[in-house]
Amino acid sequence: MISLTSPVKTRAHGWPAGGKLLALCVVSVVLFAVPDLMFQFAAAMSVVLLYALPGRVFLRHGLRRIWPLWPFVVVLLVWHVFTDAWAEGVVIALRMLTAVALANLVTMTTSLQAMMDVVSWLLRPFARFGVNVRAIELAAAMVIRFTPVLGEKGTALALAWRARSRRPAGWRVIVPFMVLALDDAGHVSEALRARGGIEMDKKS
Repeated sequence: MISLTSPVKTRAHGWPAGGKLLALCVVSVVLFAVPDLMFQFAAAMSVVLLYALPGRVFLRHGLRRIWPLWPFVVVLLVWHVFTDAWAEGVVIALRMLTAVALANLVTMTTSLQAMMDVVSWLLRPFARFGVNVRAIELAAAMVIRFTPVLGEKGTALALAWRARSRRPAGWRVIVPFMVLALDDAGHVSEALRARGGIEMDKKS
């Protein structure tokens, strides 16, 4: 597993995780509430500026994480052009890219432990009703950790296929990708079981 935190330290690294997550929620609501094209374009350019301020390395590192969205953007734009609603398609694409880029910016400048501390604080009241808070925290942490790992493995499978065939990989890598994901899940479950699992947290 790898960390999502950027190797380039910025001022935002020292900001409270709760404040950054709250700001992300507020900005996301505003993005989805305003359908204006120029507003969405200005918001997207503002995010690009935020990525560029810490330097070229930070900008390249951040854009590399957003790049996997390009197939969704292409399909979205082609569909809206086909339905003669290209302006709406551009708005949706810009909104999606901006929201994901902002979320990525938060993860790049916030440690996983800091984010889990916020999740733990939010879930603490539910522990009184018998909710296994530790299980939810662990699930959230694993999703955040494993998403880029699975993305990299999917890219490696596609590259391996491309090196052996002129045909596009397409659906052919789905089965081996699922096998890799299940194999990783098996290893993680064994590691958790060897450490006592999460049942012990229900008694604490």
